[in-house]
Amino acid sequence: MVTDTELVKKRAPTLYVIIAIKLLKGLLFVTLAIVAYTLSDNNLPVEYKNLLHHLRLNPERKFWADLAVQVGQLTEANVLWAAAGTLVYSLFSLVEGVGLMFRISWAGWLAIGESAFFIPIEVYELVHRSAPERPRPGHTATVLIILGINILIVWYLFANRHRLFRHHHHH
Repeated sequence: MVTDTELVKKRAPTLYVIIAIKLLKGLLFVTLAIVAYTLSDNNLPVEYKNLLHHLRLNPERKFWADLAVQVGQLTEANVLWAAAGTLVYSLFSLVEGVGLMFRISWAGWLAIGESAFFIPIEVYELVHRSAPERPRPGHTATVLIILGINILIVWYLFANRHRLFRHHHHH
């Protein structure tokens, strides 16, 4: 039995890739939030800082981490705040991924908005290198890839918004 929805949902491999990226990103950040939360009990900002050091590759993540560090140095409360911020961000990605799976139009706009929001941050990150003390070509490459992915997500979802989400307009 084929529903109307199934007929309208043309195969959109690019959309599935975007969904996969969003869900993986969401799961990654949920894991990080749990790790951060666990570390806060041991009061081991060193471990968390090491974790953040590895994650400096991701400017979106760095944006929240820097925010947490600016609020104050990594005390237990701040680690919890950072964990909460990470969790909220991961939920954004998960909601976008699941929403896109069901072709919910506001999830499309949310994905466009969230991806677009970080583009200037990623550009800034590329222009003002985060670690001038030792250039890491890998870092620049990673940021460029993330930036490229976000620009593609924004462009693809925006360009195909009618085709992807049109069957929700008759509700």
